[in-house]
Amino acid sequence: MFRKISACMVLMIFALMTLGSCASETDQQRRDREEKMRQDAANATAKAKPALEAAGKEINQVADRAAEDAKAAVQGAKEGWSGSHETVDLNISAKEDLEGLPGISAREAQNIVDHRPYKDKHELVTRHILTQATYDGISDRVTVK
Repeated sequence: MFRKISACMVLMIFALMTLGSCASETDQQRRDREEKMRQDAANATAKAKPALEAAGKEINQVADRAAEDAKAAVQGAKEGWSGSHETVDLNISAKEDLEGLPGISAREAQNIVDHRPYKDKHELVTRHILTQATYDGISDRVTVK
């Protein structure tokens, strides 16, 4: 019991000494200490900012790719369920229909719409609207009438 009391007394004395040292701090010392803390926090934030911004951009890019992959997977499941797929006319189909093609992003679908009309579906490659690899993935699903 005496040890518990003496331990409590030691803690109380330490707390009082700590408070006493804070109380003996002048206003100028307190302002200097606070200013140093603010400056240290600002420096740490400035150092971390580029890395955090880069990580944020990378996360957004990964999320966009994941969304595109998920959309393609859903489209594939729908086609697998029905056993066939519809042909999309490059000259008249809605942007949303073009986005339903495997591997076609919203940006690519908009580019297809913006560059109409087409005489041949392979113009998607020759006019540099899609890469050959992307075109190969949809060539049997698109037509030009």
